[in-house]
Order: sequence, then C-alpha cells, then structure tokens
Amino acid sequence: MTAPLTPEPTTAGPPATPGPHGPGPAALRPAPSVSLDLRGRAVLVTGAAGGIGRACALRLASAGAKVRAVDRDAAGLETLGKRAAGLSGTVEPLVLDLTDLDAAERAAAGTDILVNNAGLQLVRPIEEFPPDVFHTVLTVMLEAPFRLIRGALPHMYAQGWGRIVNLSSVHGLRASAFKSAYVSAKHGLEGLSKTAALEGAPHGVTSNCVNPGYVRTPLVERQIADQAAAHGIPEERVLTEVFLKDAALKRLVEPHEVAEAVAYLCTPQASFITGTSLALDGGWTAH
Repeated sequence: MTAPLTPEPTTAGPPATPGPHGPGPAALRPAPSVSLDLRGRAVLVTGAAGGIGRACALRLASAGAKVRAVDRDAAGLETLGKRAAGLSGTVEPLVLDLTDLDAAERAAAGTDILVNNAGLQLVRPIEEFPPDVFHTVLTVMLEAPFRLIRGALPHMYAQGWGRIVNLSSVHGLRASAFKSAYVSAKHGLEGLSKTAALEGAPHGVTSNCVNPGYVRTPLVERQIADQAAAHGIPEERVLTEVFLKDAALKRLVEPHEVAEAVAYLCTPQASFITGTSLALDGGWTAH
C-alpha cells in the first residue's frame, strides 16, 4: 500500500527544551530585527497552516501586509487566523489543494509577494518509490510554483515591483539518499527561481530561494521512523546520525529563523539580491 503523503508543514511542533543539540525555540526567538514595512502589499504564502509557512505568514502580516494564506488544512488555517489577530496586517485563509493547478494560478493574481512554501515528503529507496507519489510531489513542489509565479507576474510586471521567495531546501543544493522526489523537486525549483530572476529583473521583480536544513516541524518529526528504517538504525539515532550528520551547527533550524530570512528578501535593502540561494543550513554545504 502506498504510504500517505505528509503535508509540509502543518504545525510548529512541541516546544523544545535545552539539551545537547542546542537551546529550544524560546531561547532562539528574539523580536523581529529586519525593518520591513509591507502596508498595502498583497502577499500569498502556500503551505501556510503550520511550520515554516505559518511563521512566514505571521511575520509578513506583522509588517502590515495583507496575507493570503493557502493550504489544504482548513483547521490549521483557522488556528493561523486566530494567531494573526491584532497584527498590523491581515491573514485571509484560502483552503486550496495545489494539485488543482488552474485554481493555484488564479489565486496568485494580484500578488505583490509570493512565498512558495508548500511541500510533501516520502522517504523510500528509488526502486520502492511509488510512481504516483513521485508525480504528486513534483506537481505540488515544482509545477504548482510555476503556475503560481505565472499567475503573479502580470501584476508584478505592471507595477514594476515584485518579490518571489521560494522555500527550497539544503536538498535543492545537495542530494540525500531515499528522497528522489523531494530532491528532484527542490533542484527543479532552484532552476525555476533563477529563470524567474532573469526574466523579472527588467521589471523590478526579484526571485530567490531560501534553503534551510532540517527545520523543527512535524514534517521532520514524522520522517524519523522512515529514516530509521531506510538507514537501518534505531529511531533515537536519526537526529544525530542522519538529520544533523553533515551540519556544523548541531541543532534544528527554527521556523521563525526561516521567516526572518524571507522577510529580509522583501526589504528595500535586498533589492539587488536575485537569482540566488540563501542557505540556512548550519554549515552543511560548507563541506
């Protein structure tokens, strides 16, 4: 039987406590430090019901933006809406399955800032990887971003300004075994982002990738059993021997850290940054 797809992300996960892998989220959560005023800007964030997407939606709404939060998780979007109460901007939930590509493209119309974040993960050897799951992962993580960018660009071009931020991964820069669909999608997203940067530059539109390592989200937590089986090790060794093996900093990335990087790419000070990939990987790609 084909294993169910795991949405990325859904919730922020339980609070962490200090330990051998660094401090928990509370110790790492300073006040937002990037100066950003997005009043009057329309933002679309996919995969916004939890994890990285939720952190991005809340961060950009705190800067005054009108955020359209897209996810197939209606309950998660409702929770996000409650957390956004009192921010200077707004969060408008939109329940949408990104495999409906025409609907995704329509949803992006009129967007000033597009954050492509939604993703799926399944850990299996290539010879055991279900072809239908491979197709769905590529649809959600590569074809849907293409359609969302396609839907957003006419408005961005017309006003001479736009920001496209693609939540890629360290797996957009490096491969890992047993993640053929995810790695393929993220590598494709890197190429799509660079192409959008080249085409958008004459119109005041930047396009960049943000590439975190393993982030403290339920997606990572739910990979533990699969990774243990794939690598033939106990679950308690997955964090140190798989997730953090290649990182110099031996801790998980926090969602708010990723959201702050996304916010920076939307600032005037980042207007000359385009067509690049910003690694938040704890030194993984320094090897």
